[in-house]
Amino acid sequence: MTTPTPDPAMPGTSGAVPPGPAGVPATPAADPTAQATMPGATVSVATYPDYALAQQAVDYLSDNKFPVERTSIVGTDLRLVENVLGRMTTARAALAGAASGAWFGLFIGLFFGIFSDSNWVGVILLGLIIGGVWGAVFGAIAHAMTRGRRDFASRSSLQAAQYAVIVDAEVADGARQLLTRLNWQNSGAG
Repeated sequence: MTTPTPDPAMPGTSGAVPPGPAGVPATPAADPTAQATMPGATVSVATYPDYALAQQAVDYLSDNKFPVERTSIVGTDLRLVENVLGRMTTARAALAGAASGAWFGLFIGLFFGIFSDSNWVGVILLGLIIGGVWGAVFGAIAHAMTRGRRDFASRSSLQAAQYAVIVDAEVADGARQLLTRLNWQNSGAG
């Protein structure tokens, strides 16, 4: 590896790294502790079609005293799936807004009710009612402002096509042996 030589034509270049706000940064070659903490090579030892099977594999490794802190589960071929839950109307938006506003109003009512000398149940109920009403108003207004561009409710999630169990290269053979034993146990049980 070669190090860049300073250009004598450039003013202020001496070949050293200039100090920053936290001092002079250490380069990886000059800092021996950075070499020890840098991650090593990793190897994929198994792939599974769903997360539950990959989790079962890592759990089996853990049960057999494998150093699981050197293990990762990596989902590959990610895709975004949006499940449509139903049609969103102004009334439904107002109802959802009322529910979230009521929760906020309950929180504020509890806060004020704790420190109130008067009827604390009344303060809590008043906060709940006011929060619900304002939530319904803001929910309906927010839906009306979309002007029909998104008239449905949905839930988004990331899904992977497969999950790989990845371990540090130094311990990959041990992981493969244990997972092979797990596969034999699973195939014998079925």
